[in-house]
Amino acid sequence: MTYAAQEVHLYLTRSCPHSEAAREDLEWRGIDFVEHDVEEDRDAYERMLELTGGNRTVPVIVEGDEVRVGWMGRGCYV
Repeated sequence: MTYAAQEVHLYLTRSCPHSEAAREDLEWRGIDFVEHDVEEDRDAYERMLELTGGNRTVPVIVEGDEVRVGWMGRGCYV
């Protein structure tokens, strides 16, 4: 699955402090993004697994065709 280059998607859980840090950084840098809570949205969870090849670590940041798992080398297992 690919997204348009201008779109940024953040897959996260509310209980993960690394997800919160990623969200705060995107907001601080003024980057518009679409947030997906994978604990609340099963479809978002399935998309995240597809994007990461089955990796269950959040946060996942998708910018264009680039998929980054974790934040500053850290993440939470879902």
